[in-house]
Amino acid sequence: MILTVTLNTALDITYRVRSLRPHTSHRVTEVTERPGGKGVNVARVLAALGHEVTVTGFAGGPAGRVVQEGLTTVPGLVDALVPISGATRRTIAVVDERTGDTTQLNEPGPHVLPAEWSAFQEAYEDLLPGASAVALCGSLPPGVPVGAYAGLVRTARAAGVPVLLDTSGEPLRRGVAARPDIIKPNADELAELTGSHEPLRATQDARRRGAGAVVASLGPAGLLAVTPEGRWRATPPSAIRGNPTGAGDAAVAGLLSALTDHLPWPDRLTRAAALAAAAVTSPVAGEYDHRTYETLLTTISVTTEASAA
Repeated sequence: MILTVTLNTALDITYRVRSLRPHTSHRVTEVTERPGGKGVNVARVLAALGHEVTVTGFAGGPAGRVVQEGLTTVPGLVDALVPISGATRRTIAVVDERTGDTTQLNEPGPHVLPAEWSAFQEAYEDLLPGASAVALCGSLPPGVPVGAYAGLVRTARAAGVPVLLDTSGEPLRRGVAARPDIIKPNADELAELTGSHEPLRATQDARRRGAGAVVASLGPAGLLAVTPEGRWRATPPSAIRGNPTGAGDAAVAGLLSALTDHLPWPDRLTRAAALAAAAVTSPVAGEYDHRTYETLLTTISVTTEASAA
């Protein structure tokens, strides 16, 4: 079983409009609702790949009930969300059908009480013995300590469970110091962490700060990885247009899937990059186009990177 943690779960709502124009009214052509939050998106991709997945984190209020109801429809996925008194947030994605661009609106998360945070930590410790890997994903809701991920990383490491961290800002900075096995920042998160905008130099610096391996998402330029075994760049054969919202989450799912399948790093990056690109062709986060994924598995280029000066 792979365990994903989403402390700031969401009900993802996607609106599609023919053309998004500021200061005007729009007729929505399609509305979709899905359980969301980064770790939930990761879990749905993992389940689609055939893995058994358990989702934990927080859920509360009407939106939280919709999220949990939605999780029951995903084969291979187990809901272990911890109830809270606050209301799960909603995120709104507006897709411009003319350009394919997406505008994202994210509500703030609910306030988590100290007793609720303690209940989650107990549930997390109980779930770890059955996990082959754990992903800690996304932002922290109000009330959760800024060092929460650092503590969860240490707990996973003490249990002997490989842990991947995908967050940003101060939670990432503190979490890296706890020595997670993998971190998966995007280019902006990597620059914020290290102060460098040169991807390879920044990725190497992030590893020196404590991460076992660093896999950076570079958008259309693919993935850049610095690991104990070497440095690689994985790139798709061409840029793929679509909705990039869930691409990073699909990459995390690919890394976890390949980790539990004991694949070497180049093959891990091929799977992660193929899933990320295939997710761009899907209209909603947490899904990917299977045909595109199968095609990209044979066309992703993985090359060795020299060390930055």
